[in-house]
Formats: sequence, structure tokens, C-alpha cells
Amino acid sequence: MASINQKRYPNLLPDFRNLGVMLRVIVVVTGMTMAAAAVQSSNWATLVDHWFAISALAQPVLIVSLIVLALAAAWLQRVEYPLALAVIVLLELLIASAIVSFTHSLFDSDAADVLRAMVFTGLATAVLLGYFNLRSRALSPAITEARLQALQARIRPHFLFNSINAVLSLVRSEPRRAETALEDMADLFRVLMADNRDLAPLGDEIELCRQYLGLEQLRLGERLQLEWHVDKMPRDALVPPLVLQPLLENAVYHGIEPSIEPGVVSINIYSVRNEVHMVLRNPYRKHGSHHSGNKMALANIRERLHLHFDAEASLKASVGDAHYEVHITLPYVTERP
Repeated sequence: MASINQKRYPNLLPDFRNLGVMLRVIVVVTGMTMAAAAVQSSNWATLVDHWFAISALAQPVLIVSLIVLALAAAWLQRVEYPLALAVIVLLELLIASAIVSFTHSLFDSDAADVLRAMVFTGLATAVLLGYFNLRSRALSPAITEARLQALQARIRPHFLFNSINAVLSLVRSEPRRAETALEDMADLFRVLMADNRDLAPLGDEIELCRQYLGLEQLRLGERLQLEWHVDKMPRDALVPPLVLQPLLENAVYHGIEPSIEPGVVSINIYSVRNEVHMVLRNPYRKHGSHHSGNKMALANIRERLHLHFDAEASLKASVGDAHYEVHITLPYVTERP
């Protein structure tokens, strides 16, 4: 039996609502218009003229196509792949035909221009569908889920090590409190060992982080001070599991532990329009080398954000005079793709 849930026939269509997909379509079509202009040109001067002439027809078709495909994306994801391909090709030819016919009536273009526009549209559609087909195979569910599982496995040993240390510090001095903490750890790890390949509600992620930080406070006491700003947090937003916990782990390890003075870890989560923002801040000491350990966690989370949301999600880290800040931005999604 396979250890990873696989689809024999994965959906090879991209999500046309995704910003990364839209950018790729624009880049490919722009490149094809430049190639077409180069074929028709004998020098650099005529290349620009030909490119503008081709773009004058291609860009309106491109813009309308992106809008129509974004509106139809949910339906296209539900139907069979061959039917979706046929619908997309038909839509593109209809859009190109309508726009070229309109410009033909305004500028009195000849029939050859109309035919060339239709051929170019069909060729561009075929190239893009082929590209997204190959890209989808490269990021097929089997590969994507395997990578996600491997990324999750990198997190768990660190979390286990730190949590056990927190409880061990109480075993002799406060055995009853340690027993309660172990029970909390059992509940926490029951969640962590679940199947974490799919997106999870942000509210669940925050509860997990509260449990983790509660265990760390047992070990660090008043040295670890927390500021929660989650009143404007969209609890129903779906996020990659364990997207915040490794960052909080780094915030404690690199920002609180090196000093005997109390330090504040701030968690600020809010939504703006169709985006969710998660801002984590912890103390920073300029002459320490501890922040070199953040790179693996940041790379880990960036890759998971990319696997789930492509170019629509981002992670930025910045260093101030006395603080280290990580800002995650991702789309406000409430339905699993």
C-alpha cells in the first residue's frame, strides 16, 4: 500500500485565479508576440513597430481571456480534463474572433490579419496548456505531498526536543505541574502527528501555538512575555499547518533564551481585503550569531507557502535596531482547493 495519497489522474489545469498563473500567462504571451514580431522584422527599427502592431491585438485578447478564465476557474477544475481543454480552446477562439472582428470594423484590417490573429491565438493557447500540463506533472500530488511530508518531518524533532526540555525542567521542582504539562503535550502531539498535508483553519493553528508557547513559558517563566494581537484575525482562513510554530520556536530560542532579561514575543494577525497578514516580532541582539539558525525555518516555510499558494503568498524577514520581524502574507482562502 502506498504511504502517500496519490491521484492516478491529477487535474492538470492550473487555478486561473492564482496571481502566479496569471503572471506566467502574461510572460509567455508577451514572449510569443516578441518572437512573432522578430520573424516579420528585418531590423531593430521595424521590430518595435511590428511588436506594437501585434500587441495591439494580442493584449486585449489576453486581458479578456484572463478575466473569463478566472471567472470560470472553479467550474473548469470540476469537469474532466479533456472537456476543460476543449472549453478553453473554444473560449479563446471566440474571444479572439470577437475582438479581431471589432478592430476589423474600426480599422478596416484585411482578412489575412484576422486569420493570423486566430492562428496566433490557437498557437498561444496550445503552448500555454502544454506548459501548464508539464508543470502540473512536475508538481503532481504525489511529489507535492511527499515534499510537504518531508518538510513537516523537519519541524517535529525540534519541537519535540524543546517541549521535552520544558517539561523536564519541572519534573523535580513541580511534579504535578509537570504531569499536567505532559498531558498537554500528549494532546498537542496528537494534533502534530495528524495528516498535515492539507490546509488548516487559522484558528486551529493559533491554538496549537498557544499550547507550544505555554510549554515554553513553563521553562522560561517571566523571561518569556507574550503579546497577542488577534482580535482582527480571520479564524476561518486556511493556512499551511505548522506555518507559525517554527517561527515562534526560533523567536524563543534566538530572541529570549540568550538573555537573562525578559523579552517580548509579539504575534499580530489580521486581514486586509483578501489577504491575511501574520507578523511575528522578537528581540534581536546585533552581535549574536543566533539568527543564522533562522534560515532553515524561513526556507522551509517559503517552500510550503509556494507549494500551496504559488506567487500569491510571501514571507519577508527584517532586522531592526532591537527586534527581528517576520511578515507572512497569504490569500484569504476559506475553501480547500
